[in-house]
Amino acid sequence: MMEDVADVIAALEADATADAAAQVISLATTYFETTRRGEGPVSSGRSPNEITARFDGPMPEDGTDLATIVARIERDILADANRLAHPMYMGHQVSFPLSTAVWTDAVISALNQSVAVEEMSPTLTQLEHRVIRWMCDAVGFPAGSGGTLTSGGTEATFTALLAARAAALPDSWMHGVTEPRPVVLCGEHTHYAVTRAVAELGLGMRSSIAIPSVNYRMDVAALEREVARLRERQIPIMAIVATAGHTATGSFDDIDAIGALCEAEGIWLHIDGAHGATAVLSDRHRHRVRGIERARSIAWDPHKMMLLPLPAGMLLVRSERELQAAFAQRAPYLFHGSDDATRVRDQGVRSFQCSRRADVLKLWVVLQRLGRRGIALLHDHLCDLAMQVREELAQHSEFEILHAPDSNILCFRYVGDRRADDETLDAINREIRERYNKSGAGWITATLLGGRRVLRVTMMNPRSTRAHIRALVGGLLGVAADVVGARQPA
Repeated sequence: MMEDVADVIAALEADATADAAAQVISLATTYFETTRRGEGPVSSGRSPNEITARFDGPMPEDGTDLATIVARIERDILADANRLAHPMYMGHQVSFPLSTAVWTDAVISALNQSVAVEEMSPTLTQLEHRVIRWMCDAVGFPAGSGGTLTSGGTEATFTALLAARAAALPDSWMHGVTEPRPVVLCGEHTHYAVTRAVAELGLGMRSSIAIPSVNYRMDVAALEREVARLRERQIPIMAIVATAGHTATGSFDDIDAIGALCEAEGIWLHIDGAHGATAVLSDRHRHRVRGIERARSIAWDPHKMMLLPLPAGMLLVRSERELQAAFAQRAPYLFHGSDDATRVRDQGVRSFQCSRRADVLKLWVVLQRLGRRGIALLHDHLCDLAMQVREELAQHSEFEILHAPDSNILCFRYVGDRRADDETLDAINREIRERYNKSGAGWITATLLGGRRVLRVTMMNPRSTRAHIRALVGGLLGVAADVVGARQPA
């Protein structure tokens, strides 16, 4: 029991020791070790109500010892958490995080610097500028480009479209959006972050126009026709959003062709490269983002294909001044500018966040540890794993493969003997995934393509091997046999 502040301070001092840190860090190292061996279930089979019951009760009145807390984390949280580091996890676009970045997270929290303001983070603010410069160079942006780290692709895209709005409607910051309202064009498979941003920017959801796709990529010919139609009707176009690595399929839009159209028409091109922009670092896959240097802005999530722990998003802009123009406010008690009139050091003038965690440090550490080449090799390996999934599925007629993987994502559908109708197959595929994931043997996702329920894998774990992929396919076939068998009349 803590009787007075001296007891609290004593607890703080005890928790600041290497021995105390080792108790907590051991949770992570043990987790990495057991998942390395492929031990334990990939996810929990318990119901949400069962898990919720563990945490019922009032707020603790008094504190307890650290060892008891560590034991409870292990028992009540880790035991039923999704094990993304397990080689049979092939689910969402969240990475098995690189351990060097995980350990760096503790240093970031210990320093607790806010990189919104240079004087609050003298070293880490400069580090963010340097890392952003590296990334701008990687995509081929010129001098005068820049950017900022974000919480993820959603914030990055929203910020980019805010900058596009400032360019199209310079008075909108002070007076709001006026008529005629501009529109934003994007592909039908674009991430929901784009339509959400259009609505949040005051343009209204109807100002987001979806362009149909061909082979899960934006149809450039249809885009050209829509631009011509809007020009004829004198409807302003605020931006076109192309996608490098669609969430559902991992497919890449033809950025070069879309970029050429945007340049000819004077339209802001934003690239949602949250998942796929890392291809720019790869000698083998860079062609998938050919033309990326044509963009005015790029969203990029290192916490996806660069395998950083959450959060680590990033926005790059061709002109740093255009990003700063999106945030017209001034805060003289914080932002003091720079003695270099061409460079603003405070990141808070170009970001939604003021209390900004120094996530740039873990990105810098990974770049130092692996270099561009090491990250590219990991990226290529994950893409190769998706191709291996395709090869294994192709050996079984019970599956229909829906596309060739452009990256590390593959969608497919269980069709059995192909005699069931689409509605029945939708229900079967849904149940296959639910049963397979609940079994703990592995973990995959699902999505809708063409209005049909399909299965989906995202290979985010470099520990996964061909043997794990065979186990996935065999496991799905076994579950499918049970699901179909249960539907047969007695």
